[in-house]
Amino acid sequence: MILNMWLLGAGVVLAAGAPERLARFESTQPHMGTSFTVIAYAPDREAADRAVAAAFARIARLDATLSDYDEESELCRLGRAAPTAMPVEVSDDLLAVLASGQELSIRSRGAFDVTVGPLTKLWRRARRQRQLPEESRLQAAVAAVGHEHVRLDRAGRTVELLRPGMRLDLGAIAKGYAVDQALIELGRHGIERALVNASGDMAASGPPPDKPGWLVGIAPLEPGAPPSVFGHLAHRAIATSGDAFQFVEIAGVRYSHIVNPRTGYGLTVHSSVSVLANDCTTADGLASAASVLGVQDGLRLIEEYPDTAALIVVQQGGGPKTRQSTRFGDWALPPR
Repeated sequence: MILNMWLLGAGVVLAAGAPERLARFESTQPHMGTSFTVIAYAPDREAADRAVAAAFARIARLDATLSDYDEESELCRLGRAAPTAMPVEVSDDLLAVLASGQELSIRSRGAFDVTVGPLTKLWRRARRQRQLPEESRLQAAVAAVGHEHVRLDRAGRTVELLRPGMRLDLGAIAKGYAVDQALIELGRHGIERALVNASGDMAASGPPPDKPGWLVGIAPLEPGAPPSVFGHLAHRAIATSGDAFQFVEIAGVRYSHIVNPRTGYGLTVHSSVSVLANDCTTADGLASAASVLGVQDGLRLIEEYPDTAALIVVQQGGGPKTRQSTRFGDWALPPR
């Protein structure tokens, strides 16, 4: 995911119809290899600190569960067991994320795949060394990938990995899930107007007082450029997938960190996909899936999901080309 979102905040304001003043509190912490920012409107510092601390604690627990970098995470321990001799009981969080990923894998016809771990490890090494993976290793990794070789039992809360060498990578969906769970935690602590932002993947509950929503902007394809599209976010989520920051150029070809699970190669089309959905788990996963599918098939997938919209920007020829789903125009504000 890339940081291409822009957020406009507000100061201390009087909530419409409320007898008390709500103040804006903001805090940032590093988690999941990126920065999470929580913005909350609360009656006082004590209430805000209590809620925000609980939200960050929830994110930290999820990082320890879902990380594919931490060899002691629940996810990595499960991967090392492949092929599993028997069903492995997993936590509710891991089961929920895997179930969401498996559903998206089916609907995207394998463009999204939580078993892409063997390939992402190869391409991380390729970016460090600026060398393509050896073809023999690439094909061995492809052979270990396949969502159809993961068996979930939601009632029994178990998972089976059926192929040797399988490794799970939830990087394309876990951050969105953590954003959703942090927002839920804030709600449990009485915070009804909040936004959680994980470097551009964000979800909001109620809007800032006296505002229609949190004003967010989507930047063009290149990093550091000012936002070109704005919209209000309230009780919804938005996530972006792209290669503005994570890519490698080898022999004149640009390879994204986003890997096509079906071919084993990093994407070679420079693109950015921003997806609006009712939750950030869905937005995060769909943005990755649409990136792999490309513009036409990616937009077709987005249209299959109700209450979901997307903006896709692709570098073509002399410059970026923009396409959007039919519902995206309902969210975007008129050009400034």
